[in-house]
Amino acid sequence: MAITPLDVANMVIAVFDESPIDSLDEDVKAARLLNLHFDLTRESELSKHAWCFAILSAEVAGTDTGSGDCTLNWAYELPADCLRPLPLTYNGEPDGVRINYRQEAGLIYSDQSSPRIIRYIANLTDPNDWDALFTEVLIGALAVKIAHPLTHKSGMIDVARSVYDRALDAAFAAQAIQRSGRLVTTSWAAQRGDTRSFR
Repeated sequence: MAITPLDVANMVIAVFDESPIDSLDEDVKAARLLNLHFDLTRESELSKHAWCFAILSAEVAGTDTGSGDCTLNWAYELPADCLRPLPLTYNGEPDGVRINYRQEAGLIYSDQSSPRIIRYIANLTDPNDWDALFTEVLIGALAVKIAHPLTHKSGMIDVARSVYDRALDAAFAAQAIQRSGRLVTTSWAAQRGDTRSFR
């Protein structure tokens, strides 16, 4: 069954037992709030985890910056729909040996020559491309954002947070999120994308 952003918006509104809207451009509070938060929250929730449905790969040609051997001298431009790259490996596979790299703006710098296979989280905007479990997480995340401004009831934030937490737990339980794709580290260098300290 096809689903639209309006359908998702009305599922969010249903969390609070409020009347549905006819359009995200409608001049009512619920529509204005959801229109404000929809795209940014979708991108944020896609970026937070390695959602299996949103992982794409691309072979990318690099440019030698001329900084010399044993440096991160190869620059690769990220695909236009990339929200964030996943850790780079020698063979481009998720379980491969990681290579040295760092990310700056829309470029990845590596000490490995061109071309490279880059796996990344794609900015998928069509709800029909989403896993149903991601849709449930997005509904919860949007509900958290609009709970108080829509209802003016602080208890509704807890209701929304519960919806979000249950949806995220279900996504992990169903393995809709690739756990190995998440970088859990407090290393400043690793957070910046430089994995040299782990080799």
